[in-house]
Amino acid sequence: MGSLPPHDPTNSNTFRIYASFCPKKKAKFKQYLSCYDPTNNSWSHVGPIPGLLENHVLKGFALVSLGEFVYVIGGRLCRCDRQMEADVVIRPDVLRFDVRTGEWSTCAPVAVSRFDFACDACDGKIYVAGGQCDLASARGTAAAEVYDPLMDRWTPLPEMTTARYKCVGVTWQGRFHVVGGFAASAVERSSAEAYDVERRDWNLAPGMWQLDVPPNQIVATEGRLFSSGDCLQNWKGHIEEYDGKLKLWNIVERSHLPDLLSLVADGLPAQTLYLTVSSIGSQLYFLMGYQVLMGNDNLKMVSVAHMFDTAPLTGEGWRSFEPIEEEGDKELCCHSCVVQLS
Repeated sequence: MGSLPPHDPTNSNTFRIYASFCPKKKAKFKQYLSCYDPTNNSWSHVGPIPGLLENHVLKGFALVSLGEFVYVIGGRLCRCDRQMEADVVIRPDVLRFDVRTGEWSTCAPVAVSRFDFACDACDGKIYVAGGQCDLASARGTAAAEVYDPLMDRWTPLPEMTTARYKCVGVTWQGRFHVVGGFAASAVERSSAEAYDVERRDWNLAPGMWQLDVPPNQIVATEGRLFSSGDCLQNWKGHIEEYDGKLKLWNIVERSHLPDLLSLVADGLPAQTLYLTVSSIGSQLYFLMGYQVLMGNDNLKMVSVAHMFDTAPLTGEGWRSFEPIEEEGDKELCCHSCVVQLS
């Protein structure tokens, strides 16, 4: 499907964070993939996501890494015209980006077209579950499936006990977890389900998510689960860690920060445009974009990375990197994923 300039990391065991963006001004734009390098605090423009029509944007898809590949899975394609969006179709398509060669390729499509679903890699495979399958209905699905990259094949899994969408997928304790989401009852919305690979069944975890609205992101790092917001408020002023024994989310010490903008905006009027978090080792990287109102009603677009070290004894807490001024503005189209380059 074409080739892009390859990434040439100079260090072994380095990490890159990938995310998809599109310009906020919907006029002859291309949705693209970007790469953040935490070693030198820089963004690089990887290139457009292939196969998308002009003036169309893909939303509600999953961006997940497996080895040195980034996968773009499913989602809903929207037509954009004069700041308006209209859903066109739900895509079953799966694209794969090779971070070494810069090449895109097509993979086998998902069996069930879906958007706003849970997805994560577990034991060398990619799991998806839940989501919406009908543009005309606000109902979720309980359908799940798994992708084997060696066979390039999706295999249906037993259905979850609950139909849910806008749920979050995360691999924890060796199992693929589907957390929260919109579902029929408050009890189901505050639950999670974990897929047992050996038994080929789902185990319900009541109370694992304790809000009536879906989580924004949940990330796993070094055997621990962290959250920092929900779908209504992507930053709640602190980071929380899940206690699996007590089934409680506890505030992480030293993580209190009422407003991430307070670290960088220098007192100027500012508005957050996007926020996504990824984990590298014990560190959580919060990638944020914001607009600053300058004189004469001029707006400046800025990207910035904040890092919080979750190590209980040696963690340094919050650290902010130098903000990067950008031309124009951009909209985050999916949450980020991390690729480790050996």
